[in-house]
Amino acid sequence: MDFAAFEGPLAQRGVGIIAPFDLALERELWRWVPMEVSLHLARTPYEPVPVSMDMAELVSNNAHVAAATRDVLPVEPEVVAYLCTSGSFVNGVAAEEQLRKVICEAGAPDAVTTSGALAEVLEQKKISRISVLTPYYADLTAKLHDFLAELNVETVSSDHLGLGGGIWKVSYRTIAEHIMRADRPDAEAIFISCTNLPTYDVIDPLEEALGKPVFTANQVTMWASLKRMGLPVVGPGKWLTELD
Repeated sequence: MDFAAFEGPLAQRGVGIIAPFDLALERELWRWVPMEVSLHLARTPYEPVPVSMDMAELVSNNAHVAAATRDVLPVEPEVVAYLCTSGSFVNGVAAEEQLRKVICEAGAPDAVTTSGALAEVLEQKKISRISVLTPYYADLTAKLHDFLAELNVETVSSDHLGLGGGIWKVSYRTIAEHIMRADRPDAEAIFISCTNLPTYDVIDPLEEALGKPVFTANQVTMWASLKRMGLPVVGPGKWLTELD
């Protein structure tokens, strides 16, 4: 037998993912990374509460985030991403920065959060006015507006689905209909919040229809993670692929 034929496997580069306990979109996450990247998931502890302000606070508990970070470190990820929009915006910009600090202090070589990644994208694109769509209740959606305001980004229009659970079951058609209603001519971009809301296949059609960037939670999180690894983003969204 010629063992020279058994080259490989392809060397893997890892991203640690800290996900809320109710994440149901692992399959979508894998669509955002190239073949050589592996995703290593850890979840925050189950909490018997609906998607809400309370849940955002619970899933961003510093002790839980640190423990989840340590759970993925044995497989040597190059970056650890906190994959939750509401948990990373609910207490503002300073708390988002603290989440990244907690992850690094737990041993991660680098850290990303979903809301922090959004902030990076908006800064690089010099976007100061956006429309947003969330699946949340109104009070949690308002916290996203507050977070954006801290970044000097104006929310010119907003829509929310008012869901306390089952967010991964929302159809692409529902998302597209709400985005088309939420958009305004003075919005420079659209942001679709929540890492448990399926968005992969709606980005390109919506960007074509609206003529502006459509950024989504999983998209920006994976972009920021791959950026730290020196890798290009994959997947839809032509405006994001143009960023360094």
